[in-house]
Amino acid sequence: MINPIGRRAALRGTLGAAALGTATAPARAARPITIGLSLSLTGPLAVAGRAILVTARIFESDFNGQGGINGTPIRFVYYDDQSNAANIPEIYTKLLEIDHVDLLMCNATNLTAAAMPVVIQHQRVMVAMFSLAVNDKFHYPRYFQTMPFGP
Repeated sequence: MINPIGRRAALRGTLGAAALGTATAPARAARPITIGLSLSLTGPLAVAGRAILVTARIFESDFNGQGGINGTPIRFVYYDDQSNAANIPEIYTKLLEIDHVDLLMCNATNLTAAAMPVVIQHQRVMVAMFSLAVNDKFHYPRYFQTMPFGP
């Protein structure tokens, strides 16, 4: 089992790197670091999507309660993908072009695979949960998988 404190430190490093990679002006610290993702809040994957949403809300509250990253809070921006991969490109385009998120996350292999062309086009970082072998096809260097097994 991985030490929870180690996980928090690793995530702080990832979020910090995302913040540094997108910082362009001193006013950056005033805006939260935004993490964009699609969640299956309806459809066949809704049970998992709702669990991820609860976890994200708890994490956001806990993390921000401890001062965020160097005083900068984090915020999750998400949309219901309805458990449908056909909705993913539009959602990730909106997250990047309208919401201007700093970091992207996705879950489920088929949903992550559908997001990858948009992520690659915008040259952004993707952290994938529960996705196996997605990057075998793309070989994208800014893709990170959270699963401790698989290719």
